Amino acid sequence: MIRLDHVSKLYPSRAQAPGGMIRALDDFTLRVEPGEWIAVMGPSGSGKSTLVNLIGCLDRPTSGEIWLDAQNVAALNRNELNRVRAEKIGFIFQQFHLIPYLSAVENVMLAQYFHSMTDEEEAREALAIVGLRDRANHVPAQLSGGEQQRVCIARALINDPRIILADEPTGNLDSKTGNEIMELFEHLYDLGNTIIVVTHEEDIARHARRIIRLRDGLIESDE
Repeated sequence: MIRLDHVSKLYPSRAQAPGGMIRALDDFTLRVEPGEWIAVMGPSGSGKSTLVNLIGCLDRPTSGEIWLDAQNVAALNRNELNRVRAEKIGFIFQQFHLIPYLSAVENVMLAQYFHSMTDEEEAREALAIVGLRDRANHVPAQLSGGEQQRVCIARALINDPRIILADEPTGNLDSKTGNEIMELFEHLYDLGNTIIVVTHEEDIARHARRIIRLRDGLIESDE
């Protein structure tokens, strides 16, 4: 499903002399099988978010290949990347990024709009999956942090993506609510989704079936 072959990602460094570069990922190789649940851990600057951005087609590698199914997305143009992102990937972030004046169901439908056709009944069904059937008409300010993150999960699921990428999905939540969100991830895993979660919390990582630890743009351990 996901294959990174000798991927490097370099960024210009303002702190160094002109022409200096930061190597966020360094000749990085990784395989993720369909239906795997992986937690990615590591200190700040280890390459965690860069890895998610590359797999999610939000950025391009400086070198190397990134394969999603049988497609090398590193070779695609911007419009083609947008299409892959819309069809194959669901994103869940630490920040909820909900439109404040739209209801929960309208926020979920917005993801449909960028993919194909909106369908309110499908959006309500997605909210029901995450336990928010009765909160569908509430705007974000009327929802708790955990409920807002559930809306984000419903939004990520609405287009039936094959890959779910989550970057610190419990970072803004208390431990009880974070565990409730991870129970939802357990359900998504049981449904056969491929899940990659970036986290700095060991108790969150332990929910995954495989833990990859990064340091300085390289895999330090894979267990």
